[in-house]
Amino acid sequence: MWNLIPWFAKELKFKYASCNARLEELAEKASYKLPWARGQRCIVPAAEFFEPNWETGKHVRRAFERTDGDPWGLADMWNTWIDKARGEKHERYTMLTLNTDRLPLMNRMHKPDSKRPLLVQDKRSVMPIALANVDSWRFGTIEDASSLLKLPEVESIVAGPAK
Repeated sequence: MWNLIPWFAKELKFKYASCNARLEELAEKASYKLPWARGQRCIVPAAEFFEPNWETGKHVRRAFERTDGDPWGLADMWNTWIDKARGEKHERYTMLTLNTDRLPLMNRMHKPDSKRPLLVQDKRSVMPIALANVDSWRFGTIEDASSLLKLPEVESIVAGPAK
């Protein structure tokens, strides 16, 4: 299930959003540093992914597919949280994200932050892993995995209205 539950959570409903993890914080943030260090990386296959576009002032869902029609393999990280009171195991994942300043198409997504200037909005995007790199992502060293984390090439993206 989506929304990683960190090892230190006291209950299943974690009070902080952990559905997305910023790449820049994986090694330091308490919620993510152990799964990252342990190599608990996974791929979420997706025919498309969605992002909100706010250029009209309203939330308009946009769909992103690959130009070749293949599914995306999105870079994610997982963790198993154990409910000590019930003995239940819960496997959850979080999607890894990266700043989109260098990818104008993705930089147009998400609601603008009124407290920040337009040039430093910190808009984020998921990161695909190429099929040829799935084993390196899942089983490689932290250095191997880190080298694969980048934004998709704009030429590989077909963007359109969500159905």
